[in-house]
Amino acid sequence: MKGFDLLPILVRRAKGSSFWLWVLNRVLSRTVPFNRPHNFELFEIGENTIRTTAPYKRINHNHVRGIHACAIATAAEFSAGFLLLTKLDPKRYRLIMSRIEVEYLYQAKERIFSESFLAPEVLDEEVYKPLQEQDSITITLKSDVKDLSAHEIAVAFTSWQIKRWDRVRTKL
Repeated sequence: MKGFDLLPILVRRAKGSSFWLWVLNRVLSRTVPFNRPHNFELFEIGENTIRTTAPYKRINHNHVRGIHACAIATAAEFSAGFLLLTKLDPKRYRLIMSRIEVEYLYQAKERIFSESFLAPEVLDEEVYKPLQEQDSITITLKSDVKDLSAHEIAVAFTSWQIKRWDRVRTKL
């Protein structure tokens, strides 16, 4: 097994097991090195939702000891991107975030959670069907960020370009 071959197996196991969720988070901390020092982690994997979390700790603070805006945005990006990875075969499709828009609503002074949702009918109508006729598509996902006390911290919209790998042309 190579790279992405293991992902569906780990995700399936992590849905029902705190141990396998821990294992998946350890694997992700090695494969997404940017997230490691900030301790961004998957908190819960549902059928159509992903919840990620970021701790209230010094490395994630801004100058007024709240969670930094970029940490909040990254938690939102992580939940939306990982949700797409669980729905699309990463060996077949390439995902690239092309845009992020975040509205900050409340200062985060404790652990935060970002939740992203993708309905199956949206996946069919806005991703699978268009990709049968187009080289690439763009889909926008909403992520709601709340803190431990359920304050609404932010709402983020991430746009993702999805393209079949056999249609990707890169310049070296």
